[in-house]
Amino acid sequence: MARKYVDCRQFPGETKCTVAISADSEKELMEVAVQHAVAVHGHKDTPEFREQLKHAFKEGMPSA
Repeated sequence: MARKYVDCRQFPGETKCTVAISADSEKELMEVAVQHAVAVHGHKDTPEFREQLKHAFKEGMPSA
């Protein structure tokens, strides 16, 4: 199974967040990414938001 990641740098915003999160499973990545998005960026944890977030997942590792 390929490692997956999501990188906040792909979504420029007011906070200028540089966090990248990776995990071996999509389920684990989703849970941690949602926690980060809610706590740091003020998003609401909704099914619609999770679907949008899922589309931002990439395979591999984030670049430096």
